[in-house]
Amino acid sequence: MLRALRRSGAVRTPSDLSALPFRVDRDRVAASPFFSRLGGVTQVVSPTGSGLLLHNRLTHSLKVAQIARGIAERLIADPAAGRLVTKLGGLDVDVVEAASLAHDLGHPPFGHLGEQVLDRLARNRFGLADGFEGNAQSFRIITTTDPGGPVATGLDLTAAVRASVLKYPWTRLSRPQPHPRTMSPPPRGASEPEDSPGTGSAKFSVYVTELDDLAQARAPFVGRLPNWQQTVEAAVMDTADDIAYAIHDLDDFHRVGVLQHATVWAELHGWRSRSIALGALPDADLAARARQPGHALEGLRRRLHLRDSWIVDDDAFDAAVSRVEREVVDSLLAVPFDGSTEAEQTVARFSTSWTSRLVAGVRVLAEPTTRSANIVLAPQQWHDVQVLKFIHRHFVLLRPDLALQQRGQARLLTTLVEALEQWLTDRMEAARLPRRLHDLVELAGQEYQELASTEPRLLTGPTGEVPAGRDAVYALARGRAVVDFVASLSDRQAVALMDALSGRSGQTWADALVL
Repeated sequence: MLRALRRSGAVRTPSDLSALPFRVDRDRVAASPFFSRLGGVTQVVSPTGSGLLLHNRLTHSLKVAQIARGIAERLIADPAAGRLVTKLGGLDVDVVEAASLAHDLGHPPFGHLGEQVLDRLARNRFGLADGFEGNAQSFRIITTTDPGGPVATGLDLTAAVRASVLKYPWTRLSRPQPHPRTMSPPPRGASEPEDSPGTGSAKFSVYVTELDDLAQARAPFVGRLPNWQQTVEAAVMDTADDIAYAIHDLDDFHRVGVLQHATVWAELHGWRSRSIALGALPDADLAARARQPGHALEGLRRRLHLRDSWIVDDDAFDAAVSRVEREVVDSLLAVPFDGSTEAEQTVARFSTSWTSRLVAGVRVLAEPTTRSANIVLAPQQWHDVQVLKFIHRHFVLLRPDLALQQRGQARLLTTLVEALEQWLTDRMEAARLPRRLHDLVELAGQEYQELASTEPRLLTGPTGEVPAGRDAVYALARGRAVVDFVASLSDRQAVALMDALSGRSGQTWADALVL
């Protein structure tokens, strides 16, 4: 069966505990040190010192897996939905669980902030046309850089699981052809960033070094799905990711007292009480008054109309704002979290009831628009998620104190990358490189030399020039190796390594996983 095909062609190894190929994949991901590392990687703020209060990437991934498995079981139990997903390429609960556990493996230290910093450095400092993208890094880990599988590189997962990790099944610039960013409208994530024209898709799940794995993973779905469309299993994972993110981040920041009843209520009630007047404001006036209650939420409504006209509806948006005001603001946030049993039970009831409501809204579409997948939320639940995510963005991500911390983290990562590059180019110290970094340089060197000899235009950097000569190709490989190495660190490891490289640490030995 093509879905169960592994890169190596192997069926099962003696160390695999299960005879079921997709359960084997789930076990391999769960046993990976890249998965364990997620316990020390930022979800929104650094997990260091947060104890039980805040999610990290590991607990987030576990919740995504739980929700994804629940969605898959519901769809399989529905005869009509089951027939449709079979026609579209299949749906297996172990596949969606494995994909959910693997989907954030590529997130670097400090979460999305780290992702932005590494992308900028990869493109501008190292000339890597691919740059860095957390989703593509996850795919690279399971196919290439994780050494824990039964073959030399990667975890040797089945085609179905590899395909289900591909939220955005295209490269930044080149594959497939025609590239999804040229479609009108482009799939979600495929368009170029407004502030970086010419750099390729904002989101993508494959680097050019993993094109063979992309082709093999997608082979079972040829003729069933467009080459830019998520598989059903990838869409289930993606939907579960959205649901988990929308709910548990509100839990987190209610617990630590960041979400204040008065300010969140003022924004939501301000929009509901003046929605008609706010809707009549010119865009410039709305932006100029963005700090006044209700104005930011009106900005969200307008962005949804521009971006997702296929589903956005003003009545559903109004109903979502009303529901969130009633059930989040006037219920969850009305009583400050004090750590008591009663407070914990309130949070648990909120989380479980909203998760159940959103999961119940999952639907299968035979012919979705280019802006959605075959698995979608019903319109009302979709609007609920948009409003929940708005609260998180507006009242957490835009806080000045978080920006202050992130500016420091960005500077740390930038300095760390520069220091590692200098170490790599120091001929006197090359023999004392961390073994993991040395191995990554060798791996990337082989990959980039092969691309340079077969498809050199895939290596075209920001200048549009094809790298010529062994030194130029090696420089690209060196950059990719540094990025791979830094992306594999936890928050604490990144800080410890920078302290050691800067001479601030008095310890002789740094964390063993760093060296």
